[in-house]
Amino acid sequence: MRKIIIIILFSIGLIFAQNNYPIVLIHGFMGWGEDEMGGYNYWGGREDYSQMLRDQGHTVFTVSVGPVSSNWERAIEVYTQLKGGQVDYGLAHAEKFNIIQKPELKSFEALYPEWDGNHPVHLVGHSMGGQTARMLQYLLTQEIGDGEKTDKLEKSELLGQSHLNWIRSITSISTPHNGTTLANVVSKTIPFVQIFVGLAGVVGTRFYDFDLEQWRFSRGKDETWAGYVKRMRTHDAWATKNISSWDLSIVGAKELNSFLLADPDVYYFSISTSTTEKSEDSPNHFPIEGTSLLTRSRSKIIGSRVGYWADGVATDSTWFENDGIVNTVSMAGPTTGTNGADPIVSYDESEFLISGQWYALGPIQIDHWNIIGHLGDDITHKIAKNVLTNQAIRLKELPPF
Repeated sequence: MRKIIIIILFSIGLIFAQNNYPIVLIHGFMGWGEDEMGGYNYWGGREDYSQMLRDQGHTVFTVSVGPVSSNWERAIEVYTQLKGGQVDYGLAHAEKFNIIQKPELKSFEALYPEWDGNHPVHLVGHSMGGQTARMLQYLLTQEIGDGEKTDKLEKSELLGQSHLNWIRSITSISTPHNGTTLANVVSKTIPFVQIFVGLAGVVGTRFYDFDLEQWRFSRGKDETWAGYVKRMRTHDAWATKNISSWDLSIVGAKELNSFLLADPDVYYFSISTSTTEKSEDSPNHFPIEGTSLLTRSRSKIIGSRVGYWADGVATDSTWFENDGIVNTVSMAGPTTGTNGADPIVSYDESEFLISGQWYALGPIQIDHWNIIGHLGDDITHKIAKNVLTNQAIRLKELPPF
């Protein structure tokens, strides 16, 4: 009887246990950090969602990673910004893609030097940031070699060592886990960045950085924004698999999904968004009333576009619903890897949560940018803030390690 009571008390303790682990916000492709865009925030626009969460009692860190870089490089940048030190992309990775392994200017003061297995974090990523979070979880738990012709491990603390229990949860918001069928997605996102620049009222020329020093690419002293963008769009990096456009494609995402598997000790949440509805006389999707003009054109394109994987298999009509950038079906969780889909269930607040599977929320009737406070009205801003506020509460209520 005594043993049964102890077990019951232990179980109750787990149910009601809370944690005080920090939340790390990871922006998506074409995103920016707190020191860019003249104070116009990626997380919140004219408002500051990170500060909103702090005011609610959460510890929050926002990172700034390469807006068009690959998830491998973005994940390493997240790690280095939290722990501090010099970015190290790994010898094997640098040699494979002919990049600078340790870019001189990518050295950071630690945002959270205490981060380790006894001080884990919650990762929250918007758009590509969700993929980046999964990549970071993978890199933390692996011991990676420095090349195919050697049995030596990378000298980087991240890549050469295994780090268990550093991440308690991963939350993805509007993330293309299975890729997006929007062709040239990065190029089609540049107009949004230009609008955000206007909203920020930025004065001067140093307001946005593509952070591609590893590719020996930087903005010229007197180079115009238009010239900078043009050179970026024609860079040799786009012909490789070490760039955002590959990871965001349905073929590249499938490759990622084949090794970025759900960790049994991590809690996973996905928040889906949609700004389209099915046509009455066809399977195609069209933008709903209230969708912004810029988002509307892209949502209509995705609403009838078919994509193809490397084996020639095509996407079906379930891929037509979208939020103007990403197919909604791609947001619930990874399903296209060669090892099969990650476990994915619909979130039910009445059910006891278990680690190692995705809890899918949504879709919320809001577009890809509204969900983080951009291009909307008072209603969409309220929805966005409520979504982030409620998710932060869920994360705090998770049992500690």
